[in-house]
Amino acid sequence: MKVIARGAEAIITLKNNIVTKNRIEKSYRYPDLDKKIRKLRTRSESKILQKASKIVNVPKVINVDEKNTKIELEYIEGKRLSEYLEKTNYKKMSEKIGKGLAKLHDNNIIHGDLTTSNLILNEKKNKVYFIDFGLGFHSPRIEDKAVDLHLIKQALEAKHPTIHEGAFKSVIEGYQKSKSAKRTIEQLEKVEKRGRYKSQY
Repeated sequence: MKVIARGAEAIITLKNNIVTKNRIEKSYRYPDLDKKIRKLRTRSESKILQKASKIVNVPKVINVDEKNTKIELEYIEGKRLSEYLEKTNYKKMSEKIGKGLAKLHDNNIIHGDLTTSNLILNEKKNKVYFIDFGLGFHSPRIEDKAVDLHLIKQALEAKHPTIHEGAFKSVIEGYQKSKSAKRTIEQLEKVEKRGRYKSQY
């Protein structure tokens, strides 16, 4: 068994082409509360993934163990876009991201942690996969959708400074497919203004 990622919420391991996401205990929480939170988040993430699989490219859920707060997922062979975006046709790739996000939002799925580290390019299939819905949730609110867009914009600025403007412009071009694109993009401007205001203090 190989550890392929270790985050604040979970340890991700790989064995026999199966990825296991194991939510780790938090010692600062009461044990019963911690177990309940991890169980609920495991259930929520698995349901979001199952719903999202009918809409965009995501890893297939193989097994859910709520008791032990584990999810087994299909292993997606490919490269994280955080390490590869500049080496590909980034505008075309970014437009694909925008189109995928539009589909998720039209089904009221909020990713919650949309960065290029949570996007995998499978070159053989020429597909972009959305991964890690650990902070995802269901919401019809335009504000939540705008924050998702804000997250990918921030990720592009931080991780891909030389191409971020063109990349995000292409994300928005792809996102125009969303039924609520106009309202969400208008709300994005308000979200950004709030962020700039706060950063002054």
